[in-house]
Amino acid sequence: MKRILVPTDFSDHAEYALKVAAQIARKNNGEIYLLHMLEMPSHISNDGIGESNAVGSSSDIPEVMFFMEKTRERFQEVLNEPYLQGINIVEAIQFEKAFDGIISHSKKHNIDLVVMGSHGASGFREMFIGSNTEKVVRTSDIPVLVIKKEEGDFNPQNFVFASDFSSEIKKPFKDVVAFANAFDANLHLVFVNTPNDFKSTHAAEKLIHDFAAEANIKNGYTTHIYNDINVEKGILHFSNKVNADLIGMCTHGRQGLAHFFNGSISEDLVNHAVRPVVTFKI
Repeated sequence: MKRILVPTDFSDHAEYALKVAAQIARKNNGEIYLLHMLEMPSHISNDGIGESNAVGSSSDIPEVMFFMEKTRERFQEVLNEPYLQGINIVEAIQFEKAFDGIISHSKKHNIDLVVMGSHGASGFREMFIGSNTEKVVRTSDIPVLVIKKEEGDFNPQNFVFASDFSSEIKKPFKDVVAFANAFDANLHLVFVNTPNDFKSTHAAEKLIHDFAAEANIKNGYTTHIYNDINVEKGILHFSNKVNADLIGMCTHGRQGLAHFFNGSISEDLVNHAVRPVVTFKI
């Protein structure tokens, strides 16, 4: 977790994410790539606008320069925050749709971790961060950590990882273990039993133990079989029960989460969980 990307729209939720990213960067001697996507008003052509800051028509230049200058002012305000002192920050303005820009920027700069803010959709008009977080969670090839509120000291000791523990999870599980080990976290491995996908306790526990046997989990792990009406509710209820600091799961890219989840549980969980959620690509 040396190279951390934080997309920002300068909202409170984006700042919550940046504060957590700063703690992770400081702990790992890493650097932060702070990215703002500048989407132009509809009357300005986006044709030809790229990281080079070229614009489609010469008449657009003064207005584009105005937006860029305002963004640089906001960047400067953020960079002066005490919690960022001593951390190397690489700021960038990109003229792309937010989701596309986040994915392309993470690939271009070999980012190790994306940290994003999200306020959740319920009843609110989705802003830049909220409307794009779910897309990034679903498609990012690298881990995405979603922060929902002011976290204070980010030190996830209780890390809940929910899965069906199928063979396809073994590869991303290495990243899960590395993440847990980086924070000396206690790893709770959870299988959620639902009426539509039920396993006996004996079968589920054997599945988890066989799955985790080869992993080098620093603080060990505990296994849990939790019964609920669906997987999302099971994860949320179990996380509340153990007072989890962090919820982790694997995503299946554009197909949504692993097949045992009904619907797009990764996006639903990002919206409904108050706790931080970290996702890993299968």
